[in-house]
Amino acid sequence: MNLGVNIDHIATIRQARGTSYPDPLDAVPLCLAAGAGSITAHLREDRRHIQDHDIERLAAMDGLHLNMEMGATDEMVRICERLRPAACCLVPEKREELTTEGGLDVVGHQRRLADVVARLSAVGVRVSMFIDPIEAQIRASSEIGAPVIELHTGHYANLCGAEQAVELVAIRDGAALAAGMGLMVHAGHGLTVENTPAICRIPEIEELNIGHAIVADALFKGLKQAVIDFRAVMIR
Repeated sequence: MNLGVNIDHIATIRQARGTSYPDPLDAVPLCLAAGAGSITAHLREDRRHIQDHDIERLAAMDGLHLNMEMGATDEMVRICERLRPAACCLVPEKREELTTEGGLDVVGHQRRLADVVARLSAVGVRVSMFIDPIEAQIRASSEIGAPVIELHTGHYANLCGAEQAVELVAIRDGAALAAGMGLMVHAGHGLTVENTPAICRIPEIEELNIGHAIVADALFKGLKQAVIDFRAVMIR
């Protein structure tokens, strides 16, 4: 199971003061040395954290498996076509939200998203749909030609007890359905060292993308150790 580290919130700290530091790219070698297999960065429409020059420099790093999170807007599609990261993950995006609040509605925007998948696939970008573990959304993602889905684990992470167990079953069933249809399955959002083990036990999930919890842990024990600790949990 691959760990993709999202470095958005390193940029958030920089943008809070409008300085040139901390540079999120300085995190890349530390994360890779600690066992991460890829780096995720979300270029938002409002540029609240990752900036254009960040994503451009990340895309230019030799050998880096960059996963560019983005809304399916004309602007972002053009940027992704130009930079050609290894992968991109299409997410819903609202200006007023603190973080992505739910999965993409592939069913409701099937024609538009099919066009985006076709355009990005044509330039060699592996496209993922960030969706809730709902059968209709999984089937729609397959129908539009997306090779990957990323199951939204935010609801699971925010629940506890019996409610969390129900959501975990939905994620497990969704992963099994998607894998049976030939889709690669990733997962992410809200995952911590404490709630990640149950997700790791789902055999169809090939990758986790984690950012906020790693950056939060890094404040107290350093970025490299925070990534090492997540990898240890995943391996166990």
